[in-house]
Amino acid sequence: MSAAPSRRIPVAVLGATGAVGQTFIRLLANHPWFELAELAASERSAGRPYREAARWVGANAMPAQVGGMTVRNCTPAEVGAPIVFSALDASAAGEVEAAFAAAGRLVLSNAKNYRMEADVPLVIPEVNSDHLALLDTQRAVRGWKGGIVTNANCAAIMAVMGLAPLHSAFGIRKLFIATMQAVSGAGYPGVPSLDILGNVVPYISGEEAKIETEIQKMLGRRIDDRIEAAPITISAHANRVAVENGHTVCLSVGFERRVSADEALDALRSWRGDAAARGLPSSPEMPLVVSDLPDRPQPRRDVELGGGMTVTVGRVRGDALFDVKLVAMGHNTIRGAAGASVLNAELLVATDRVKTA
Repeated sequence: MSAAPSRRIPVAVLGATGAVGQTFIRLLANHPWFELAELAASERSAGRPYREAARWVGANAMPAQVGGMTVRNCTPAEVGAPIVFSALDASAAGEVEAAFAAAGRLVLSNAKNYRMEADVPLVIPEVNSDHLALLDTQRAVRGWKGGIVTNANCAAIMAVMGLAPLHSAFGIRKLFIATMQAVSGAGYPGVPSLDILGNVVPYISGEEAKIETEIQKMLGRRIDDRIEAAPITISAHANRVAVENGHTVCLSVGFERRVSADEALDALRSWRGDAAARGLPSSPEMPLVVSDLPDRPQPRRDVELGGGMTVTVGRVRGDALFDVKLVAMGHNTIRGAAGASVLNAELLVATDRVKTA
């Protein structure tokens, strides 16, 4: 792995006025490796100062250096940074991200459009950093000078962080997952208050299919220039709940052989993730924390752990239908979205996949 870049690398945010775009700005404003150089959004925002174009949400103030930046159009002709973070909605992301990749830019995408493409890496650095090798295949197949690296659906990321140590140790074959997903995952203004206050909505459009397929890809094996999906049968239920930040996932897991709760706990407690992800600016000291408390994890108490990049696991116990059941929870707009993309970009730099000079 290389050392930190000799100078900060210019980066851009596409979809900068939205909720995830704003999280990107918070994470990048004082980043030691990246210089937040350009902001881009839709035509209705382009040409305006960012402070006028964006309705800033969240408790902390807009970083001073971005308020006066002029919002640009989401085109390679107007945005020149070599690394581009995409917080675009899926309705716009497909063509725009491909245009930037063709123009030689590395796109770190939070959108769903390319996640399940065979030649596009779907990466959690602690789990499957070797999947970045697909970039070489992607460039050869598509003729792109740059490339697209994606992070997963926010609930799938929380699940995989809790499942990766178990799959590595024992081989998962069956998985039942029920999610309780925060309203911030729906963007801003998101779910109408009268639909969510005092309520649970047992449907999030397209979410269950994404969770099932993306987990299989992320836990799959790279064989030369392809990913062999993990042979896990998955059943997912997705629910929206009245929580601001923090997706909670309840998991029942069946393995290749009978596994006890104590064995599962040992595997979870000893896991530190791929060495390639350690020591990066956004890497938490502990990517996964196991709680022994009977009522944890809880979003209100655990979501900010590790700057929002740590996933907390708890309630690890035997399961009468499968082998083991557990609960995992993490910050959906940081570990599950913008922070995931920033960490992927740091991994690209650290593994010499970005030209820094």
